[in-house]
Amino acid sequence: MKNNKFTIQQVVAAGIGTALFVVLTETQIPVVIVPNTALQVRAALLAFLSAVYGPVVGGIVGLLGHALGDAFFYGSVWWSWVVPDAVFGILVGLFVKQYKIREGGFGGKEIAIFNVIQIVANAIAWVLCAPVLDILIYAEPANKVFGQGAVAFICNAIMIAVLGTLLCFAYSKIMTKTSSLQKEE
Repeated sequence: MKNNKFTIQQVVAAGIGTALFVVLTETQIPVVIVPNTALQVRAALLAFLSAVYGPVVGGIVGLLGHALGDAFFYGSVWWSWVVPDAVFGILVGLFVKQYKIREGGFGGKEIAIFNVIQIVANAIAWVLCAPVLDILIYAEPANKVFGQGAVAFICNAIMIAVLGTLLCFAYSKIMTKTSSLQKEE
């Protein structure tokens, strides 16, 4: 990803990532204290793809994956929650070079950077963007949507800190082995 072109690898990552995001829509653990919020595995997938392939892939997977997942599983699209997933994917993807995942260098410092960025991106997406869009688009009550946004932020940050970090770490180690095998040839 040394140039600004959208590569074949990124197109494939966006397509497969979107399909996986849709499939993972129903893989969640509901948070019973706040309606319509859950620990979602797809948040970790989005963070991983954004961290590996950058903001364009992150934005596409967040936008299309969430919109299609809503349409297929719930019958309608809740745009005020679709847009924040795209925003999150873009924000995490902007720092792709700092994570060093593709280079096989995702160690302690990079894990810390990844998690600080994903927490800040989650806060922007779910504590700010989603509730404001809920109010503007659907005239939802502020106290309800800011509570949901805060819970979504916490759930996503936890899921990504655990599963997203593990995905990035494992992929980075695979890239290290792949790089050393290619050097031997």
